[in-house]
Amino acid sequence: MLCSVAAALGIAWISAERIGIERLHDTGTHKLDLYAASLESALAKYDYLPGVVALRQEVVGLLRTPAAPGLQQAMNVYLAEVNAEARSAVLYVLDVHGLTLAASNWNEEASFVGMDLSYRPYFQDALEHGTGRFYGIGTTSGKPGFYYSQAIRDRGQVIGVAAVKVSLDHVEQAWSGGGDIALVVDANGVVFLASDPKWKFKTFGPLQPAAAAAIEKARQYAGVRLAPLGLVAEAPAIDDSRIVAMADGGSRRRYLELAHPTPEPTWRLILLSDYSPVNVLVRNTVAFTAVALAFVFLLFLYLHQRRRAIYASLAAKGALQRAHDELERKVAERTADLVAANEQLGREVAERQHTEQVLREAQDGLVQAGKMAVLGQMAAGITHELNQPLAALRTLSDNARLLLAKARTGDVQNNLALISQLTDRMAKITGQLKAFARKSPLHLGPVSVRRALGNVQALLEQRLRTEHVAIIEEWPEEDVEVRADANRLEQVLVNLVVNALDAMHETLVRRLEVSVREHAGRVTIAVRDTGPGIAPELLPRIFEPFVTTKEPGAGLGLGLAISAGIIREFGGSLNAANRPQGGAEFTIELASVTEMHDA
Repeated sequence: MLCSVAAALGIAWISAERIGIERLHDTGTHKLDLYAASLESALAKYDYLPGVVALRQEVVGLLRTPAAPGLQQAMNVYLAEVNAEARSAVLYVLDVHGLTLAASNWNEEASFVGMDLSYRPYFQDALEHGTGRFYGIGTTSGKPGFYYSQAIRDRGQVIGVAAVKVSLDHVEQAWSGGGDIALVVDANGVVFLASDPKWKFKTFGPLQPAAAAAIEKARQYAGVRLAPLGLVAEAPAIDDSRIVAMADGGSRRRYLELAHPTPEPTWRLILLSDYSPVNVLVRNTVAFTAVALAFVFLLFLYLHQRRRAIYASLAAKGALQRAHDELERKVAERTADLVAANEQLGREVAERQHTEQVLREAQDGLVQAGKMAVLGQMAAGITHELNQPLAALRTLSDNARLLLAKARTGDVQNNLALISQLTDRMAKITGQLKAFARKSPLHLGPVSVRRALGNVQALLEQRLRTEHVAIIEEWPEEDVEVRADANRLEQVLVNLVVNALDAMHETLVRRLEVSVREHAGRVTIAVRDTGPGIAPELLPRIFEPFVTTKEPGAGLGLGLAISAGIIREFGGSLNAANRPQGGAEFTIELASVTEMHDA
């Protein structure tokens, strides 16, 4: 009897603790989702700012000519206005050596202007990878913040870095009312965000020498002593959670530790839920179980005196039947839930596949529509190209009949040879049109840039000759190949060349420049014209659908939008800019196949 009572109390203890942990886990998981959402929202609000700054031509001008009079002050004022509108901490621009040329806090005591920030990882990552993200304490202001950075490019060359510092104090303030302890830990185990200030800038364990050296080199937590928290793991719980303890004064306080991924892959969002509710539940459950056992024991003694045998039989049968019914009910409920979840999942998968198919068909339709629009624009030139050999064919065939009548077979053979050459020429023209107009699925592979541009020039040869457009080509010594779809790349190039010809329609000097360069595993194809250029108010939106610089009725404004989408499918980029000497410049940047093979 005593063993049974001890076993029942032990089971009650274990079950209550398990239930308490599950409740604490479910509650903590929900809170973690809210905390993660608020952190992601706070970070995502500002990641566009460096990109906005990098698009400004005045920024490029400052980086190219830092000593230009008045340009630095103008950029300081502009950065201050953008920073105030976005409500970020500091917005600034650095050159390739890490020297700050302009900053939104230029008129403050802790101004960044003139500072050398080349030691910061976000600056180095932006130069190497194009973007950077970093959390640390400002060496000038002493205030912590999160940094976004983006490389500033001009004509395919990195000439500087735009960076923004964002304060996350409001996130900590929002977390402080949650009751539990929410922490964000970096890759080195340092707590840099906490709902309770006394947990901030502590470490989960002893700091490794390599990690300490990296932190010191980057001055990530300048002026702060990183001391261990003293957390000790006691036991695992459920679903990757664990029970930890920490000395709190003279007592030992326990927590349930839950972790959640964050927008930054090297961070961890951790929630420490107070374990005391589980202890209360265990005590109450054990006490209730003890009382219940005592009551059952007394009842058993009473009934045992009167109907020992009958009661034992009925109690066993009733308990078995109840357990059987409960088991069947739970199995039925679980089965129904699983069936419903499986059906819902099947419907969602089918809807997603249907949506993807519709989007893919719409995109292919837009690409084909763009081809047809270009072919429509080239119709007059193509007709002229075909009419000339057709007229020659008719003349040669008429001459051949007359020559046959006069038995001049030698001259007839010459005419037939000329007719064969003309038909080959017409076949070549129609073959190029057929290949260009063909609707084919996207197939990425090695594509020769020289061959693609040659096909484009052949398609537009008549218009180039008729409009007296001079072509200037700049090629590397050897042909380069890019990872693309040949047919769609030619479509993009035809769109850019046709747009350039349309832009030069009213100009006296008509010069089309095509430049191909390869550097650091990337190939850039630049198409430049001597037209009037792109209006400044349209330049930021030039790749949006239905935005066009042509006269009403001359175009729908879809060519550049489709072209930009095609280049993005190739993993590249399409950019537009106005040339200082006049005219527009469109630059395609794609991955070099040679560099990919070497890698």
